[in-house]
Amino acid sequence: MKAAVFESFRTPIQIQQVPDPQPRPDSAIIAVKACGLCRSDWHGWMGHDSDVRLPHVPGHELAGVVAAVGSNVQRYRAGQRVTVPFCCGCGSCFQCTSGNQQICDCYTQPGFTQWGAFAEYVEIRHADVNLVELPESVDFVTAASLGCRFATSFRGVAVQGKLQPGDWLAVHGCGGVGLSAVMIGAALGAQVLAVDVRHDRLELARRCGAVHTINATDSDPIDAIRSLTGTGAHVSVDALGSKRTCWNSIRCLRKRGRHVQIGLMAGGDANPPVPMGQVIAGELEILGSHGMQAFEYPRMLRMIAAGQLQPDLLISDRVSLTEAADLLPRMHEFPGSGVTVIDRFV
Repeated sequence: MKAAVFESFRTPIQIQQVPDPQPRPDSAIIAVKACGLCRSDWHGWMGHDSDVRLPHVPGHELAGVVAAVGSNVQRYRAGQRVTVPFCCGCGSCFQCTSGNQQICDCYTQPGFTQWGAFAEYVEIRHADVNLVELPESVDFVTAASLGCRFATSFRGVAVQGKLQPGDWLAVHGCGGVGLSAVMIGAALGAQVLAVDVRHDRLELARRCGAVHTINATDSDPIDAIRSLTGTGAHVSVDALGSKRTCWNSIRCLRKRGRHVQIGLMAGGDANPPVPMGQVIAGELEILGSHGMQAFEYPRMLRMIAAGQLQPDLLISDRVSLTEAADLLPRMHEFPGSGVTVIDRFV
């Protein structure tokens, strides 16, 4: 099969012919029809993720068709249209049996613990636990855009953040994660404030449902959010993953507010300072969000089918596998205004 491979960290990614994956008893082989290009892939290419072993094929936001299944797979068969959470559970550890496959103690993660979906085929372990059947109304490119950024934002805002209709939601960073959080927050009835440094992304955030946008280069976002809300946001999301956005997200909260960290903290931003005095005095909650379980996807898919969520609006670029290999090393530059998806593997 054709795949995008890097032999060492921070070096050019090459398109190569490599052996097709073969199914183990618990796994499914997916013929990849679309795969998102995410900043998390850039972190893997940089060497920030200890799971990555070289040589490596990135790609964790995928959708496609089941090509083959192992002997122990019961729920899926060749020909089914599927997607998958970016972090997959084993189905048998304590976290999985308690319904928290997104933080499985023995997780597998295409594009990190194993070769990913910047390829014509990818293996998904523990297929019965991790595959999600796609309704015909959701195309492959849209489905691929759900796998990491959108699903993580959905669980982060709706479950971890416990967002309620009428709440003020502040979203710091309007890349794929942030725009997803804006759209989801608006669909849940919140008043969404979007913060970024780029006018094009703030305009897209407004189209996704933000009632106010704040350019962080023109004004202090903490002051702006407090001015607009009176006492601060009920829920605030760091969708970027930097020391500054994490600090701003916590500082803009009202008393008993909830900060949700979705953006990955890596490299020089791995251990950010926290305004702990405010956390204590205001009884704030600091929460993480790490993906979403496969069995929780139907609620999100129903909202998409009903038109309440339109993740396809976030897709700004469709590229070939070769183009993605050139783009990935530049993801820290945040190219494009929305989500980039690979839809061609020829």
